[in-house]
Amino acid sequence: MAAVAEGLEPEAAATEDAAQDAVDAADAVDAEPGDPPLLVGSRLSLDLYPGGCQRLLHLCARRSPQLLEVQFMQLSSHEDPRLLETTLAQVPCSLRHLRSLVLRGGQQRDVLGACLRGSLTTLPAGLSGLTHLAHLDLSFNSLETLPGCIPQMRGLSTLLLSHNRLSELPEALGALPTLTFLYATHNCLRTLPKALGALSTLQCLDLSQNLLDTLPPEIGGLSSLTELNLASNRLQSLPASLAGLRSLRLLVLHSNLLTSVPTSLAHLPLLTRLDLRDNQLRDVPPELLDAPFVRLRGNPLGEAPPALPSPPGTPTIPEMPRLFLNSDLDSFLVTPQGCSVTLACGVRLQFPAGATATPVSIRYRLRLPEPRLVPLGPHDSLLSHVLELQPHGVAFQQEVGLWLLFVPPRARRCREVVVRTLTDDNWSDLETHLEEETPKRLWAHCQVPHFSWFLVVSRPVSDACLVPPEGTLLYSSGHPGVKVTFPPGATDEPRQVYMQVVRVASGELRALLEEPGAAASPLLCLSQSGPPSFLRPVTVQLPLPPGVTGLSLDRSCLHLLYRTPPEATWDDITTQVTLELTHLYARFRVTHFSWYWLWYTAKTRVEGLARKAWERLRLHRVSLIALQRRRDPEQVLLQCLPLSKVDATLRRLLERYRGPEPSDTVEMFEGEKFFAAFEKGIDVDADRPDCVQGRVCFVFYSHLKNVKEVYVTTTLDRQAQAVRGQVSFYRGAVPEDVPEEAEAARHRKGTDSPWMATLPIKLPRLRGSKAPGQGQGTSLSLAPLNLGDAETGFLTQSNLLNVAGRLGPDWPAVALHLGMPYRELQRIRHEFRDDLDGQIRHMLFSWAERQAGQPGAVGRLVQALEQSDRLDVAEEVRAVLELGRQKYEDSIQRTGLAPPDPSASPSPESAQA
Repeated sequence: MAAVAEGLEPEAAATEDAAQDAVDAADAVDAEPGDPPLLVGSRLSLDLYPGGCQRLLHLCARRSPQLLEVQFMQLSSHEDPRLLETTLAQVPCSLRHLRSLVLRGGQQRDVLGACLRGSLTTLPAGLSGLTHLAHLDLSFNSLETLPGCIPQMRGLSTLLLSHNRLSELPEALGALPTLTFLYATHNCLRTLPKALGALSTLQCLDLSQNLLDTLPPEIGGLSSLTELNLASNRLQSLPASLAGLRSLRLLVLHSNLLTSVPTSLAHLPLLTRLDLRDNQLRDVPPELLDAPFVRLRGNPLGEAPPALPSPPGTPTIPEMPRLFLNSDLDSFLVTPQGCSVTLACGVRLQFPAGATATPVSIRYRLRLPEPRLVPLGPHDSLLSHVLELQPHGVAFQQEVGLWLLFVPPRARRCREVVVRTLTDDNWSDLETHLEEETPKRLWAHCQVPHFSWFLVVSRPVSDACLVPPEGTLLYSSGHPGVKVTFPPGATDEPRQVYMQVVRVASGELRALLEEPGAAASPLLCLSQSGPPSFLRPVTVQLPLPPGVTGLSLDRSCLHLLYRTPPEATWDDITTQVTLELTHLYARFRVTHFSWYWLWYTAKTRVEGLARKAWERLRLHRVSLIALQRRRDPEQVLLQCLPLSKVDATLRRLLERYRGPEPSDTVEMFEGEKFFAAFEKGIDVDADRPDCVQGRVCFVFYSHLKNVKEVYVTTTLDRQAQAVRGQVSFYRGAVPEDVPEEAEAARHRKGTDSPWMATLPIKLPRLRGSKAPGQGQGTSLSLAPLNLGDAETGFLTQSNLLNVAGRLGPDWPAVALHLGMPYRELQRIRHEFRDDLDGQIRHMLFSWAERQAGQPGAVGRLVQALEQSDRLDVAEEVRAVLELGRQKYEDSIQRTGLAPPDPSASPSPESAQA
């Protein structure tokens, strides 16, 4: 304990016993000073496992010489506050060369999934002795004031304070001579210190999601500032001194209360983006109104000014706050005041005042659709991904408005769009109103009493009524000839009844039956709540099939078909009911509900034909495509498309991809599972969550993209010749015992075969010394080993694709920090204007192309992610690099290429050698 006690600061001396207990506990943990997962090179990662404080005290107690080499340390702040304070007091003595200190919370979540803050409330004064410290991350903690040691850290260049409880920043903060990046988002800041303007080296300042209502004029003295984010505050005006920010490129002011902006903003020479959305601007200077880099949506431009103030004594209603969440945030707080929230995934929520009695943390997640999350009726179509809002089941005191964005289906006759939700373990459809955003994009708006799962569905028009004991009449709004008559006494208690009608094309029925005179009525579905049967028979009226009248028909050709739930079998019940015929209609009586269908055909046994016809109604005719990126053939795009979309999609893709013609027409059900298997020497390059035993899994939804991009590799020798493989598509889920390729090929033909199509994949022959997996294009080279180096770690194509999948709408900020010209960014937006994923991938991969073989590229990517406040992605990239470095060091140790360590004792194996 003496080794630990000698290094204690005075304020930590009272906790010496706690330190001793921690060391004793750490001795029982298998965490030797050289444990690779914790201490690798100059990086000490103590946030990987619980008990990080105990492990650090254990290392300090042993006075490990490796601690003097540590420059980067990560420690979770989800620790006991007393133990955390004791541990941090050891840092200045034991880690004197520390350059980066990460003390983040947020790694743990509560039962509702919201990020938990760490226990950190202050820092020991002795940390000011870290003279080499340049990077300090205190995000997701419980700081209410800035620790006094921070303004004394003269070498600090990056200070991250987001997601704390800071109400102010001290004037002493202006004494940091090298501070370059300051992030203090999601705090409670109401004012800013005047000394902030003295930070002459500050380049990025993010103060979004605070309570600021004014800015000090001194802010105009930030001569090096390139990015300023003040979104989601309470600013009503801006100081004229902002005209002094001559280096400013990005100014974000959306979701404030601004009524005017200085004209001088239009004359900032380097400004490339000015975001003024969702303010109270009624008039904007002409120089800004016509500027292409200005965003003004959501302002009452041109509207009349507000009414005169109310007489004295009239209570004022505070304006509802508005929040715009970035893609890296998955939760937000709702107070009794209410708020309007726009999520990064294109969802809007409006909480009226009084919806909650106490503050409630709301968490959201947009999930890819899968059958267990998407309850669809036989004739329903999915139009959106699945939105989960938590906490589940908590009832609001007032209904919350929900808007979900979707692309409307082309066929909308006798169909409607509804929002479907899960309530008390039952799925139900909410009353939905459609609002147009653009001609090709609509909002589905509904009111929700509580949170659960939500999705947008297209279904046949549903008519409903409440049947009282006195009886009633239910008509179909889309087919007036379809109606149901409930006589008095049909039920002794009111019950809800639902009706859906599906139109049937007679041409397909004639083709199936090979009978020119065959016809069928609309398909009728009746359902109800309550007991399965009625007390008295209910009369159902269906129109006769097209071309058939009651005066000329042959009754022996008329068949009333009934679908037996829950099976998909159909029964001919013509002889079991009494059909009353008029000139245009057929009427019959039933006591319970299901599906009914009236056929006119000379066939005598129609039950099996009805099942086939009903399946055809629900089948979609699709084609399967497999394309390879022109500049990187290892990147393969797989997609399942309805026939109506194939030509347009190929015209858009063939500029960047090449490949075989689409497959022959295949028929698939909505929500049907299928998978793609690469064969003949080609395999998926990396493990993916949607892969099972190397097979890529899909679920077909006719109005979604059904597209995945994967990287493939081969074990064959591409130096000698090209590899000619293939990808095959099969119905169903991946079987537990995946058959060999030869066995699968023997079973491809036949009516019950799961095989749908096979398309060729060709990996070109490698030229010269290129390694497997290297792109063949002359303009882009994305070989796995080109971005990075062996000692600092590599980023492969799969890694870059994963990064692209996480960026979302934040990609332009990352692009600008990577040094991409704004003109090129605009070109990418225009070229892929309907494809956000395409924008992100093209930006990232074209940048990687230019960095091939250059040192420091990976570091620049990590820095750009940090500057764009995407620290989550930056940490993932660091983890990949760390894993690569560790593998590299292990490999050279195994091969004996590592230089000998004179301080290391020989191993038993080397002694024997």
